[in-house]
Amino acid sequence: MTRRLLALLLLSLPAAGQRLDADKLAAIERLIEAKRLEGGAPGLSAAIAIDGRVLWEKGFGLADVEHGVPARPDTRYRTASIAKPMTAVALMRQVELGRMDLDVRIQRYVPSFPEKRWPITVRQILGHLSGIRHYQGEEFRSTAHYEHVADGLTVFQDDPLLFQPGEKYSYSTYGFNLLGAAVEGASGEEFVTTLTKTVLEPAAMWSTRTDAVEDIIPHRARGYRMDAAGKLRNCDLADTSVKIPGGGLVSTAGDLTRFAMALQEGRLLEPETVEEMFTPQRTLDGKVSRAGLSWMIAEKDGMKRVFHSGGQQGATTRLILLPERGVALAAMANLEGYSGLPELCEGVLEILLAP
Repeated sequence: MTRRLLALLLLSLPAAGQRLDADKLAAIERLIEAKRLEGGAPGLSAAIAIDGRVLWEKGFGLADVEHGVPARPDTRYRTASIAKPMTAVALMRQVELGRMDLDVRIQRYVPSFPEKRWPITVRQILGHLSGIRHYQGEEFRSTAHYEHVADGLTVFQDDPLLFQPGEKYSYSTYGFNLLGAAVEGASGEEFVTTLTKTVLEPAAMWSTRTDAVEDIIPHRARGYRMDAAGKLRNCDLADTSVKIPGGGLVSTAGDLTRFAMALQEGRLLEPETVEEMFTPQRTLDGKVSRAGLSWMIAEKDGMKRVFHSGGQQGATTRLILLPERGVALAAMANLEGYSGLPELCEGVLEILLAP
């Protein structure tokens, strides 16, 4: 049975007995609206999935302030860096198929990438241990358009590494752009084609696609920022084609939880592969890193949390998985730099997990 067919069959199963407690749900919605207003986010959409099913998704506020368009469950926001775990899953599927090896030099899959002072492995890039730099200056707000994933590598590929790979954790979006090119080298297909086949379709993420600034994308939220005086402004144009694997997608909160459920249920990868992704990496001196393979790993109240956040022009996002409880929570806002989103998500989980 194909993974896509399995996804469709699972989604067609009745959700009998699967519902959120009404009192908890009311408390969650009150909390989200209060935190949204407190943080000044124009619009926000959130979703909760438990044991393979999206049980709740809702929009709050406005997706488009100027036209008074409400945020809804199907509102699409920039995923920002939550694209990284999706890229990682597409890559790990290539590993399962025998097309990639995590512990070989990245040049095996991207021969055009220049050799550095030290060798860099695929695993080190996945765990943000590679020494490849992050954004510099105004690169974060790039308006340049890149036709292909490999074209975007020119921004950083000739720069020296920040440190010997494996020495320490250092977050890098550019590293994940390189991984996208590696997926192309291993699969023989364009990155987005492989991502669609291995992640989006089997997870039934029908509202997730590339963030093309010139395209007409139905239900796409407008992006906003706060100026120094605290006044809401339209965000500057930014072209994310330079970083599709690292942060160039749009999605819905519901789709993000579908991704989490599909991953936890084995519809995207084998269980042992998922466990490897959810295991913190170690530095050369044996210290435990904050990251697994793309995912951030933490523990709270004795419970493992696997999560990723995103921040970009006009968007702030967060996806949290509780593997031991079969729970996923996603929240997406159309405000750049919305610092209240982690607290909002923690509040939702506190209500959800309460006896």
